[in-house]
Amino acid sequence: MPQSLIKVAIHVVFSTKERKNLIPEARQQELWAYLGGIARNKNIQLIIAGGMPDHVHLLFEMPATMTLADVVKTFKANSSRWLREQYSEFAWQAGYGAFSVSPSHIATVKQYIATQPEHHKRRGFKTEFLLLLKKAGVDYDPRYVFD
Repeated sequence: MPQSLIKVAIHVVFSTKERKNLIPEARQQELWAYLGGIARNKNIQLIIAGGMPDHVHLLFEMPATMTLADVVKTFKANSSRWLREQYSEFAWQAGYGAFSVSPSHIATVKQYIATQPEHHKRRGFKTEFLLLLKKAGVDYDPRYVFD
């Protein structure tokens, strides 16, 4: 085959350092738009960005020319730089969660990300993240998920 043809949707979640509320609600829409700009500049098809003051959810299509680690690093490094210009103490936590999304579930995940404030009225980030890991069948050591 002379070219690479892929369509792989990924749901990524990462939190602020120590899961502190470092993303002011008043600036969240700006951050989601900024993440969209990063995606456009790197030819990443961002479907939606959303989250809460202590974490971000991204749903995007993987580009054929980048690894998942490089895509996440691109989003985190560029957004961190932008956020530190406004809030000197800003930093992302080192790790992230990444989950494949079948084409038939993209609309559901998109809605889930768009309605994060409603979800977090019922459960906090830790519970949410552990549920995502469980649903995806990810093996993990609970001692190291949040430290």
